[in-house]
Amino acid sequence: MQQFLGLVSYRQKLLVISEDDKLRGRVKMFDRVTNSPSSVSALLVCCCIEVCFMSVSASGFNWMVGVLKRMIAQAKGVNLESKMPPLIEFMAPDIIKGLDQVPSPRFLGTHMHPDNIPASFYENKTKMLVIFRNPKDTLVSYFHFCNNNPVLPTVKWDSFYSDFMSGDVPWGSYFDHALAWEKKMDDPNIMIVTYEDLKQDLSEGIRQISSFFGFSLTEAQVQQVAEQSTFRAMKENSATSHGVIADAIFRKGEVGDWKNHFTAEQSQQMDEAFNKHLAGTRLGAKLKYQEHCQ
Repeated sequence: MQQFLGLVSYRQKLLVISEDDKLRGRVKMFDRVTNSPSSVSALLVCCCIEVCFMSVSASGFNWMVGVLKRMIAQAKGVNLESKMPPLIEFMAPDIIKGLDQVPSPRFLGTHMHPDNIPASFYENKTKMLVIFRNPKDTLVSYFHFCNNNPVLPTVKWDSFYSDFMSGDVPWGSYFDHALAWEKKMDDPNIMIVTYEDLKQDLSEGIRQISSFFGFSLTEAQVQQVAEQSTFRAMKENSATSHGVIADAIFRKGEVGDWKNHFTAEQSQQMDEAFNKHLAGTRLGAKLKYQEHCQ
């Protein structure tokens, strides 16, 4: 199920959503919709976005937002730290309408399915960075995000596992997203990276990403960004950067935590789903499933 979510006024209403609203939403992120895909497309049609970042939810989005902000600060001398989260889904229509007035570089992100991304992004040859994480760790991260988020109800592991496997979670099926991005891997304006590769060698990832966006970073700047952007460094600063949802966003940041959650049967079911959808694909190979999920 491809499900678009527009989020309530994030900073203002985060702590005032009632318990009834939480329960009514079950594992949906929020129970109210701000923007539909069609309205976002219409609002963004005339706006040129220089940096766009996409991910399936719980795949390292907030970590990479921090990395990209530091890269932009080094390359362009522009500090984006004080600006609101760049998720299109968080933005009210009047904010989106005003993006044309925002100085370059304009930086937005989304968890939307690629088929719902505004056509203007493709028409304008917007550079789009996409991050994927192996599906087992993505599921675990997503589960803990829901349980640690103060605006969401508590969910049981087995129930959430079933919902994730069926695609009945916010923003839809992991595998639907993966297959859609797989079809776009030849687009020179799209770069796909993996959480696991960035964890293994963040400096090299920064070099590749900066080259993709046309940022000129010295080796000293690359190392500075890498040192400031480790998961540990960002977690230590998360109370300041992300407030009451810091614990929901920055938990462990480890590869392989799925082993502490999956039963043998659940692991086998995910293996079968991965083989069904992604075995033999370039994205499947890039995810190194055998290395990280066996």
